[in-house]
Amino acid sequence: MLNDTALATLFYNARTHNVWLDKPVSDQQLHQLYDLMKWGPTSANCSPARIVFAKSPEAKEKLGACMDPGNADKTRAAPVTAIIGMDIAFYEKLPQLFPHADARSWFAGKPAKIDETAFRNSSLQGAYLIMAARAIGLDCGPMSGFNAEMVNATFFAGTSVKANFVCSLGYGDQGKLFPRSPRLSFDEACKIV
Repeated sequence: MLNDTALATLFYNARTHNVWLDKPVSDQQLHQLYDLMKWGPTSANCSPARIVFAKSPEAKEKLGACMDPGNADKTRAAPVTAIIGMDIAFYEKLPQLFPHADARSWFAGKPAKIDETAFRNSSLQGAYLIMAARAIGLDCGPMSGFNAEMVNATFFAGTSVKANFVCSLGYGDQGKLFPRSPRLSFDEACKIV
């Protein structure tokens, strides 16, 4: 069981940031983040997420050009923005990732099942990325306001990867947060049957 400090770091006090302090995120931190998030479960261990960390000024400028107007400047200003992609050919890695069954055959030639599985599981992995980032002391700013075709052409051209969502990473400016938005209660969102 995690203590209250850990729960506050991961959930209660964690916020979505839009304004970033001028403090870099190291390549070592990005490796550590991935080494944590990769252990999160996916169906048949399919692990379809493929991540591009836009960190250089050139990469941030290219990504900023792909973002909706409200997200462009904050993406350029973030120390790093992770582009969480989904590999539509993820099933080709299943002999390596799920060797105790012929899991590749569950997907090969089934585009609807491939797309559904890649989207669902890369979304899960993106959520694990957020939790891993918070666990190592980084703040996050996940976004879905971008031109996916432009992101795909700019960062995933010639591959089987398509963009799912993006998430800025760094050290958020706590003084620039707006009041926390409410959440639904258990009774509004859940049912025990």
